[in-house]
Amino acid sequence: MQQNDRLFSHPFSAAYWRLAAAEYKKPKMLVLAAMLTAMRIAVKSLSVPVGPSLKITFGFLVNAVGSMIYGPAVAVAASAVSDTLGAILFPSGTYFFPFIFEEIAGGVLFALFYYRARLSATRVMLGRLAVTAVCNLILNPLLLMWYYAVIVGKSYAFMTWPRLAKNIALFPLQTVALVLLFNLLLPVTNRMGLTYTGNSKLALTKKNVLALIALTLLAAAAVAAYYLWVYRPKA
Repeated sequence: MQQNDRLFSHPFSAAYWRLAAAEYKKPKMLVLAAMLTAMRIAVKSLSVPVGPSLKITFGFLVNAVGSMIYGPAVAVAASAVSDTLGAILFPSGTYFFPFIFEEIAGGVLFALFYYRARLSATRVMLGRLAVTAVCNLILNPLLLMWYYAVIVGKSYAFMTWPRLAKNIALFPLQTVALVLLFNLLLPVTNRMGLTYTGNSKLALTKKNVLALIALTLLAAAAVAAYYLWVYRPKA
C-alpha cells in the first residue's frame, strides 16, 4: 500500500497527522472543503420534526462526510468558517464566540473516527456517539452555562432530562442516516481517491442490528418521556 493510500486503526500516529496536515497543500481538497462548508451552512436551517419540540437536522451529515474526506486538520478551519459564516448569514440570538469550539470539536471528532480508517457500521456508530457525548452532552451545556452567565445574566442547568432524552432519541436516527449516506457515497469517493476506507459498503452485522433495535426502543421511550415532560400538567 502506498503512503497516500495508507489506512490507520487509530489517529495516534505521526504519519496520520502528517497526511492530515498535507491536505492543506492540495488545491482540490481545499476547493472541496469550501464547497462542503457552504453546503453545511445551507442545510443547518433544514430540519424534520420527529416529536414535540424535537427535530432532526442535517448539518451533521455534511460535517461527517467532509471530515471523513479532508481529515482533522482541515476540519478545524472548515468548522471555524462554517460557524462564523453561519452566525453571520443565519443569526440566532447574540453571537458568542466560544460556541465555535463546539463546532470545531464535532468536525475533529468525526475525522478522528472516519478519516483514513477502515470503516464499518460499528465505527460509524462510535463516531456519532463520540460527537453526541462530547459536543451535545458536555461541551454545549458548558458553553450555554457560560453564555447565560456572561450575556443573559442568568444561571443555566448543565444537564436536564429533556436534553438527555432528546439526544438519546436522535442518536439511532442519526446513526442510521450516516450508515445509509456512507453506503451511497463511499463507492464514488473511494474510486475518486477522495477517501480511503478499505470497504465501499458498510455491512450491518447482527450485533449492529441488535444494537440499533435496542437504541430505537430506547429512543421511542425517550421520545415518549420527552413528550410527557414538555406537556406535563403545570403545578
